Amino acid sequence: MSIRIGILGYGNLGRGVECAVRQNDDMELAAVFTRRDPGSVKILTEDVPVCRIEDVQEWKDRIDVMILCGGSATDLPEQTPAFAKLFHVVDSFDTHAKIPEHYAKVDAAAKEGRKVGIISVGWDPGMFSLNRLYANAILPEGRDYTFWGKGVSQGHSDAIRRVEGVKDAKQYTIPVDAALEAVRNGENPELTTRQKHTRECFVVLEEGADAAKVEEEIKTMPNYFSDYDTTVHFISEEELKEKHSGIPHGGFVLRSGKTGWDKENSHLIEYSLKLDSNPEFTASVLAAYARAAYRLAEEGVSGCRTVFDIAPAYLSAKSGEELRKTML
Repeated sequence: MSIRIGILGYGNLGRGVECAVRQNDDMELAAVFTRRDPGSVKILTEDVPVCRIEDVQEWKDRIDVMILCGGSATDLPEQTPAFAKLFHVVDSFDTHAKIPEHYAKVDAAAKEGRKVGIISVGWDPGMFSLNRLYANAILPEGRDYTFWGKGVSQGHSDAIRRVEGVKDAKQYTIPVDAALEAVRNGENPELTTRQKHTRECFVVLEEGADAAKVEEEIKTMPNYFSDYDTTVHFISEEELKEKHSGIPHGGFVLRSGKTGWDKENSHLIEYSLKLDSNPEFTASVLAAYARAAYRLAEEGVSGCRTVFDIAPAYLSAKSGEELRKTML
């Protein structure tokens, strides 16, 4: 029997989940739920209903795992605990500082509903988190480094678009090559925020907007750009669409450590991602953890989990015997 997947929210991430479900033979898309008028939402999969979020309770026994594709700022803090009472759920909550708080709320709700909730699934948090944990466990004497990019930051791009005079924009986060190479060389540098990443902005101005004023507001924006060396390029709308329409991303997790009685030997663990589509890759991770949620539920588990709590075999469609034979 296929795992029946529901998608809550049909933006870039929701479409990515739809594609991921199609690539997993043990899954099928049961329904898509949206806050928009369902008649205005056209999905890729034929003969699958698009429904109003208000009607979600009617699907309580027809969906095995609901994948939540809303934003971390306002959607998921409310949606994940609410829907964890009705369905097994997976989300991509990525506000790192608030993960413990989010976990506690989802755990209580999932236990109340006797469901499984897996939170903060994606590549960071998610795959990068796992690699940080593995590396710390293996090299307890060491130092962690995480570099993001080169890639489009959707949150920072949105922040630029909210500046008065900006019609559209894309922002790229770029690792500083010298800092990355220093880590790879085993130098164990102490790096500030500014030393690790730069930010590059491509901005389309509204007609008559003051370019100098817009640039100054971007570069001094707290929490987004003020702590980074930031470059602002003003380009046409046509150039933005032609050269900056994709959503690539990626990055590196490294741990530099020592072993030996006198710590005489150095080691470097590095994990990297180069992604053509940030949301489609995140969606693929969500799909794998939806399988894990389903399997845990079959074993009678309830409550909240993170990527740290789930054995890798639960993510794969292959049996334990197949995994031991082909991948171990």
